[in-house]
This record gives sequence, structure tokens and C-alpha cells, in this order.
Amino acid sequence: MNFSESFKLSGLLCRFSPDGKYLASCVQYRLVVRDVKTLQILQLYTCLDQIQHIEWSADSLFILCAMYRRGLVQVWSLEQPEWHCKIDEGSAGLVASCWSPDGRHILNTTEFHLRITVWSLCTKSVSYIKYPKACQQGITFTRDGRYLALAERRDCRDYVSIFVCSDWQLLRHFDTDTQDLTGIEWAPNGCVLAAWDSCLEYKVLLYSLDGRLLSAYCAYEWSLGIKSVAWSPSSQFLAIGSYDGKVRLLNHVTWKMITEFGHPAAINNPKAVVYKEAEKIPELGLGHLSFPPPRAMAGALSTSESKYEIASGPVSLQTLKPVADRANPKMGVGMLAFSSDSYFLATRNDNVPNAVWIWDIQKLKLFVVLEHMSPVRTFQWDPQQPRLAICTGGSKVYLWSPAGCVSVQVPGEGDFPVLGLCWHLSGDSLALLSKDHFCLCFLETKEEVGTACGQRDGHA
Repeated sequence: MNFSESFKLSGLLCRFSPDGKYLASCVQYRLVVRDVKTLQILQLYTCLDQIQHIEWSADSLFILCAMYRRGLVQVWSLEQPEWHCKIDEGSAGLVASCWSPDGRHILNTTEFHLRITVWSLCTKSVSYIKYPKACQQGITFTRDGRYLALAERRDCRDYVSIFVCSDWQLLRHFDTDTQDLTGIEWAPNGCVLAAWDSCLEYKVLLYSLDGRLLSAYCAYEWSLGIKSVAWSPSSQFLAIGSYDGKVRLLNHVTWKMITEFGHPAAINNPKAVVYKEAEKIPELGLGHLSFPPPRAMAGALSTSESKYEIASGPVSLQTLKPVADRANPKMGVGMLAFSSDSYFLATRNDNVPNAVWIWDIQKLKLFVVLEHMSPVRTFQWDPQQPRLAICTGGSKVYLWSPAGCVSVQVPGEGDFPVLGLCWHLSGDSLALLSKDHFCLCFLETKEEVGTACGQRDGHA
């Protein structure tokens, strides 16, 4: 495993292009586009204000920069660097901006969610969609880019509208039996739309493309309900993370629950492997220490390496007692993601914040638990194989695969707290993001990584 030098960054804004050739990053009001292989700067664009959001078009030819405070969007072309586009929403303001799947239209959501403006880069025409709902996940496109589903709120009721992306014509419009619709998401195959209610009412509704209600699911009543939802890439399973600390798995044939996964603080399952992160103290000969210590040695002393150790059961995990009288309590399954082959599901229970649980979806059982010394900030699966990258806000990145797991110290002078990460399309590299910098982590082939992970120490 190798690391690049670190580069300046602001706002954790660093994105690989969909074709995998480019890497875009932001430094205040500047947009920097690099070649992924050489990391040489290809283009440097200057925006009118500090950039708050960036997004590549699906064909990797354009990149969008949103400046919400100014109500501005600027679009840059990689093929024609002298060409650029500026969209000013004016007094309407701007709270969200995204590409349509064709990469030639931009959808801007105005302040107070009064409307969505659809701007065409080709014809310079403008279309308007009224009544978008201000919710957690109110816009979703099918994977093939043909349809858009939009959550709406009008006359104190929730609705979903389905639009055809080629001409933005309304295809279907139907109301949802929800108190406060919180999110919608298409299945990867584009055949089923999942819609779920707020945490105050446990309800998941599944609709066909023509707006028919296929099924409704409720696990329990009179308690905080749904916290997170994820489709498997195969579209066969819908995973629902709940405030009661369980994940419920629905199947695509009957839309009934096939199993539920609990997240207890004590693990007594003898077949589940539990890895605990432990400090690995460097061996220093006291007779050769100088004072003050050299800079490199001082850095090694302040940032100790770590390794995973297999814990013998039963194992007790560190828990966090949620504050019950505050909104959004730190409890329940707040993060879940399927591996690219749908074989594994990774979850985090927010009141057991240091642990990542990995479930075997083929056998519907717990496969492994990884407990860290700090709370897990985020995790993300390799797009090509079942390999999970984890960060906890420290200067390490953690990798797990069925062959084993490894903790790797990010090299360099000073501390590099990893606050976010994103995989390259090929799975060969990983961008590690800190508050002011980013670097790339280059991974070996499958065979080499399997050998390194099998060692289960800090040297990959």
C-alpha cells in the first residue's frame, strides 16, 4: 500500500470523475482538476465565491460548482476550458443543485423549497417543478436515467411525482399514505420505488413505476421508527435500520421481512469473529533516546500505530447512553451499506459507535464485528469487490475483506485526521479526506491485499 503526497482541500470537496480519469478538489473558491494517474493539475478554475458543493456530469465532461450563499451555480467544461456557464437564482436563493442523468440539465432547488428549476445547457430553456418537499432524500433518479421521482408536499399531504427525464413531462402523480414523508429511493433495477415515513411513524411503502402500491411494511408502533434505508445492488433486498437497534431485511418477491439483525452490546455468538483495535507501541531503546527527540521520532510517539486483535468471547462492546430528552438521539442503526456483490451488509448502531457489524447476506447471519478505539465516522465499500474502508477521524484508515482486516497509519509530517473517504471506480485507489488536505491511498492487487489482510497488523 502506497500513499501520495497531501494536497490542499476545503469543505471535504474531493470527487473522482465517473469515468475514473480525473480527480476534482476545491480550495476555497478554486476548483482543481487533476489526472488520476499522475496527479498533475490539468485545469484550474476560479469561481466567484467559496465553493460549497461540486458534482461531475455522468459523462465526465462537465463539473458543477454550487455557491449556496450567493445563489449561484457555475459549470465548467473539461473539453473546452474557455467555455463556462453561470446560473444565478437571484432572490429565490439556492439550497441544492444536482445534475440530471444526461449531464445536460441542472436541477436547482430554491430556498424554502418553493420550486425546482430545470436548466438546459443545450437549449438554454428553463422548466419549473412546483411543491418539492423539504426532506432528507426527496429526489431520486432511476439507474438508467430515464425517470425522476420527486417527493412533494401540497395541501398538507405528501405526494410523489414521476417525471420522464427526456422531456420533463409528468408520468405519474400519486399521494402517499404517510404523515411526514422523509425519503424516497428507486431500487437499482428501476422497477420499485421505496418511500418511508419520519421517525415518529414506522412505515415503508413500495410502489411500482406506474404508481401502484405493492406493499406497506410496519415493524412496530408508538416508538421511534426508521433511521436508515438501503437497497442491495441486486435489488433483491431492502435493508431498514431502526431506532430499536435492529436491521430488518425485506425480500423482493413478497416484500415481507425475511430476517432481522440485532446489535447487542454483548456478543455471545461463537461463530462470529470480533476484532478489537489495540495500540501497537513502537519499541524504542531508552539508551539511544535524545532530548528533545528528533521530529520524526516525536511524530511516531504522538501518533501510535494500531492493529486488530481477535477477541475471545463473550465480548462486551463500548456503548453510549443516549440523551433521551433531545431530538435525534444517538441510538439505532444510522448507517448501513451493501457490498457491490450484495453478499455483505455493513452496519453501525449509533449507541455502539465504535463498532462496525458485517453480516453475511447469503447465510443471513453475523460474520464479523470490528471494534475501534474511536467512534466510526463513515465507511464505504470497494466498487469492485467485497472490501470495506473505514475511518474514525484519526490518522488511520481501516480495511476489511473476507481474508482479514488491517489498520494502516497515514504517513506524513504532523497529524492527518481522516474525516471522509471515497473509492476510485476501479477499486485500486482511495481518496482520504481531512479538514484541510487530502491524499490518495494506492492499493495492491487482490492477491497482495489478501496476503496483507491475512497478517492482520498495521503493515499492509
